[in-house]
Amino acid sequence: MIWSLAGWCRSPAATRFDGVVTATGHVHLAGVMPSVLAALGVAGTRRALDLPDVSRACVLLVDGLGRDLLREHGDVAPTLTGLVHDTLDVGYPATTAAGLAAIGTGLPAGEHGFVGYSFDVPGVGLINALRWRAHPSGAELGVAATPEHLQPLPTTFDLAARAGLTASVVSDARFADSSLTRAVLRGADYRGVHALGDLAAQVGRVLRGPSGVCYAYHSELDLLGHLYGPGSPEWRMQLRHVDQLVATLAHDLPADSLLAVVADHGMVTVDDTALDVDSVPRLWEGVRAVGGEVRARHVYTVAGAGAEVLATWRETLADRARVLSREEAVAAGWFGPTVSDRVRARIGDVVAAARGRSGMLRREAEPGESALLGQHGSHTAAERRVPLLLAYR
Repeated sequence: MIWSLAGWCRSPAATRFDGVVTATGHVHLAGVMPSVLAALGVAGTRRALDLPDVSRACVLLVDGLGRDLLREHGDVAPTLTGLVHDTLDVGYPATTAAGLAAIGTGLPAGEHGFVGYSFDVPGVGLINALRWRAHPSGAELGVAATPEHLQPLPTTFDLAARAGLTASVVSDARFADSSLTRAVLRGADYRGVHALGDLAAQVGRVLRGPSGVCYAYHSELDLLGHLYGPGSPEWRMQLRHVDQLVATLAHDLPADSLLAVVADHGMVTVDDTALDVDSVPRLWEGVRAVGGEVRARHVYTVAGAGAEVLATWRETLADRARVLSREEAVAAGWFGPTVSDRVRARIGDVVAAARGRSGMLRREAEPGESALLGQHGSHTAAERRVPLLLAYR
């Protein structure tokens, strides 16, 4: 028999861990893997979620599955809707690199260091964290940008392996040897797949094997949301397929196993209030680089120009974005309660988070990204809140 944990109650004491519970009161995405490891008996791991003790567990991350989107389109996802247990907060920025790093390290952005889709690394320059190339030129990164250098902390998979568990990753075969995989998923046995069918089959094999933990990843819902907009017919059809995937995984759970479905962010459709910052010369006065993405920008200034750049961006984007200095953003906890010295310099001297459905495009430097209908990264509930779906047998 398959059991949903929709009615499972968390103990209040189980959610009080610095850096895991956000200011909104929701458990941060970074609390998921440590909680799963605790349920598997790994000593010293933080139990932010009160999960039943099991011998095997799989965490499936569905890229782009926001809580609000699931609520609005639950008619095509009855399995997902029936397994809803709680709401998680992915923190800021609400973007894939930060979300995958939160799963892989059990820490928020201020500690794992993936502070955006693209960000500046001292001595390296502006990097695209997903492609692991210079941004936006696409040039190869040098030896100073090795995954182990940019993310030196042990991963949750390292902890699982040290505890004697089998740790596996089931994800797109194209990412098996990527630098991002090395940075945040190292320590696991990577099982490359090509479609939903072999993803389900591989997860089933892992869960029927020795006791351990499995992390699986599905990216296409996010892709169709970017291309056609979240809630579009194309997106809804993909959500149907995701629902069937989860139904299959839940149905095939072996005894004493747990399935947790989460996401790295939600998504919004950007409207016509979005501004092309590449076309506004005054926004570039005193600026040496602009990173981040459409909904969450890092602005890096030349020496001595920080105050003027901050004032200009605030004035120009007043109705479109909340604009803070690095110090203000860190003090406000945007990147978590702790920002390490290693990470602090990666945050823009000026940080801009889009309001409403607006955005900060770069049509010249980022034509592909700027043309996408669906975007994410900022502070809205539609972007930061994701569902926690649980099933066990």
